[in-house]
Amino acid sequence: MENSSNLWWIYALLSAFFAALTTIFAKIGVENIDANLATAVRTIVVVLIAWGIVLAQGNISQLTTVPSRTLIFLVISGIATGFSWLFYFKALQMGKAAQVAPIDKSSVVMVILFSAIFLHEPLTLKVILGGFLIIIGTLVLVL
Repeated sequence: MENSSNLWWIYALLSAFFAALTTIFAKIGVENIDANLATAVRTIVVVLIAWGIVLAQGNISQLTTVPSRTLIFLVISGIATGFSWLFYFKALQMGKAAQVAPIDKSSVVMVILFSAIFLHEPLTLKVILGGFLIIIGTLVLVL
């Protein structure tokens, strides 16, 4: 991690760390509330933080220069995120965090497949083996 091109590792590890905390805090927070309402509350917090960062960095002016194709895919991504969060909170409310989270993270296998189909990323032996191990690991944790 000598140069900025390797910083993605740090950000990815921080993402995983905060995703783990998200699961634990969400499981506790969704105990006595409707899962959809819990998701809405969480979403407000995320929106405030994200826009706060954009404003603090002075990047709001870039909003007018976002290409329409980019905006369309960001909106579609937001819709997918919303559904993901709604289903995730409902699953957390009904199941054990240690079982829900691995199933949720098995989305990595879906990303591998979708990235090969839509982004034409290579499906190497290493990628296929890694995806298979994720599936096996998920099944071990859940069953």
